[in-house]
Amino acid sequence: MARVSKLVRAELDRHDWSNLRCGCGETADHVPEIFTTIITAESAAEAINCTFASHLEIEGNLFEAAVPAVSVILAALAGDLSEYARDVLSMTLWVVTAGESHHSEMAIGRTRLGEECQLKAREGIWVILSNANDSNKETCLDILEWIDLDEVRPQYYRSKFEKRRA
Repeated sequence: MARVSKLVRAELDRHDWSNLRCGCGETADHVPEIFTTIITAESAAEAINCTFASHLEIEGNLFEAAVPAVSVILAALAGDLSEYARDVLSMTLWVVTAGESHHSEMAIGRTRLGEECQLKAREGIWVILSNANDSNKETCLDILEWIDLDEVRPQYYRSKFEKRRA
């Protein structure tokens, strides 16, 4: 079973989750527990009913807790994870970097949560690229296309991965 690394623990501890809005209608103080369950899971069976959906986002509509979650995801992806955890975290990063603010967040002035998530994700471009494997390559390359300011790099890496597959 994978463990929660010191880096992930530090990123989780760095944020006051109890002061962040969550998609479930409560504060986000339970989000670190979701991270812990997913990061330590070897398979989906070990994380039954454990999801970021309806917490960080609802159908791509983001809540405040999504922004600090990006740094936790990047810290986790930099360490040892099961393929299951790596895929879940990569897909979650894909969702939040492609998302937009939920209408309830817009109503209180948080209109750029998607852009905030993209900005945070830019800090981990190399982590994202190093995690591109057969099961999540397209996810990682899509994230790169959304967040990278270098318009050439995403296509370069997409063609490199295509050549590897051929």
